[in-house]
Amino acid sequence: MNRTYIALAAVAFLSGCQALSSTSTDGTPPVEDVSVIAKKTEPEQYASFSRETLLALLTAELAGQRDRFDIALGNYVQQANATQDAGVAERGFRIAEYLGADQAALDTALIWAKNAPDDLDAQRSAAIQLARAGRHDEAMTYMEKVLQGHGNTHFDFLALSAAETDEQTRAGLLQSFDRLLAKYPDNTQLAFGKALLLQEDGQSEEALQLLEDSPNIDSEVIPLLLHVRLLQSLKRGDEAMPLLKQGIKLYPEDKRLRLTYARMLVEQGRIEDAQSEFSALVQQYPEDDDLRFSLALVYLEGEAWKEAIVYLEELVERGSHVDAAHYNLARAYEHLDEPESALTEYAQVGPGNEYLPAQAAQTELLFAEKRGTEATQLLAKARDEQPDYATQLYLIESEALSSNQQPELAWQVIQQAVKDNPDDLNLLYARAMMAESRDDLGQLESDLRQILERDPENSMALNALGYTLADRTTRYSEARKLIEQAYRLNPEDPAILDSMGWISYRQNRLDEAEKYLRKALQKFPDHEVAAHLGEVLWAQGKQRDARKVWAEALENHPDSEPLRSTILRLTGAENL
Repeated sequence: MNRTYIALAAVAFLSGCQALSSTSTDGTPPVEDVSVIAKKTEPEQYASFSRETLLALLTAELAGQRDRFDIALGNYVQQANATQDAGVAERGFRIAEYLGADQAALDTALIWAKNAPDDLDAQRSAAIQLARAGRHDEAMTYMEKVLQGHGNTHFDFLALSAAETDEQTRAGLLQSFDRLLAKYPDNTQLAFGKALLLQEDGQSEEALQLLEDSPNIDSEVIPLLLHVRLLQSLKRGDEAMPLLKQGIKLYPEDKRLRLTYARMLVEQGRIEDAQSEFSALVQQYPEDDDLRFSLALVYLEGEAWKEAIVYLEELVERGSHVDAAHYNLARAYEHLDEPESALTEYAQVGPGNEYLPAQAAQTELLFAEKRGTEATQLLAKARDEQPDYATQLYLIESEALSSNQQPELAWQVIQQAVKDNPDDLNLLYARAMMAESRDDLGQLESDLRQILERDPENSMALNALGYTLADRTTRYSEARKLIEQAYRLNPEDPAILDSMGWISYRQNRLDEAEKYLRKALQKFPDHEVAAHLGEVLWAQGKQRDARKVWAEALENHPDSEPLRSTILRLTGAENL
């Protein structure tokens, strides 16, 4: 059979299930994924197959076209074993990789590598499969073949070795890399691959040190990008900028380097420089709408509203990032004090990531324009048209009404929401919180206990009920039990730490209360937590420390009612 035919058939078979495109969403060419991308067509090679083999392979192709991949894989694995043909084995390997059939992928990769000893793609596929199977010594043999064949020019093999592996596989691969590095100490490809594995394993410091100890590692684009990423992850972004500039000088046309540089400019707050860099990229790659969208967002970040509008409107015209473009156009028009234009754009955002933010922003804008009735009508219409979003839309409406001093209407909305969706725990929780603001502690407790009956480990409901009992009743023992259960489930949550501090204070365990509240305030500098900590310090006789905590909180929250009321109650004066 014509081997080229087999390769072309593989392209047809996998065209409907390709996992990666030739470029990523940000315009950066990804590392080639050999598990799903069909092998490029090679010069024609012929093999003689029996009638039975030809029939089995044809059946496999027809089965694949009908989504019977199990039949396709079974036939290819069987014929790979029977014929020992590299092309058939490769085809079986591609299908097995796509289906996640590990054993079949390993078996076919080994047949392929054995019968195509000069095909480095086959050797590296065998190495990866052996590593995944925990056969690290055998994997190293194939790795070495690839290294000898590639030299230092192809870094993607070891990148693939590092990607998407489990902890045990990474540990085995690291041992293999160490042994190969002992044999080839100056091989930058090995250093890069090991650095990737270390990064995947959470050992960023070690990965960075390995790269920095490797001569000329930054002379290749992909290792340089890893070097930059590691520096960023370790909060050393300033050191990464010179590396990127050096890389851009070496490879001025490389989009990945320039895009990374532009993004780092944004991270460092150099918005005008970032605008210039993204603008140049858009001019160089005018068909790349991801770049165009990034440029628009950078203009928004720099409050260059009119410039952002130009690129966002281009995206709408080009049919790319349409919902995100409408949403951000609305934001720009709001800042330009053009509410009607903003409302028009919000209304055009369809279901997806931007839908609920657009509905919330549209509602807020309509209330600000004294058009609250229109806002509630639009939300009711949206619930009818998009029932999958009904719960969130009810919450948007009730929150908007509460924020605009219409508590009774807000209560009616949340009551209707629970009636329409009685099993929705989010709505029950929202009604409980609204009941608390209405001093209806019976309704609050009823709703929270309903949640806990269905979800006994719901730390948010446990904490809310425990805190309310601690703050609004004398049922301290019951409150502590609930809060401690929440704490066991989520010990780093600042809200739960605050509750632990507050129930400790209520039970006169002041040192314990101070410990929890200081930790809560450190994690989340909230004005209510500051009010609590100050009260505990005051009760301990540490009035100077209490005043200091309150003063710092008032700088950021001068109108905080919890702070003001606590200060007045304890000091007798409104001001410190």
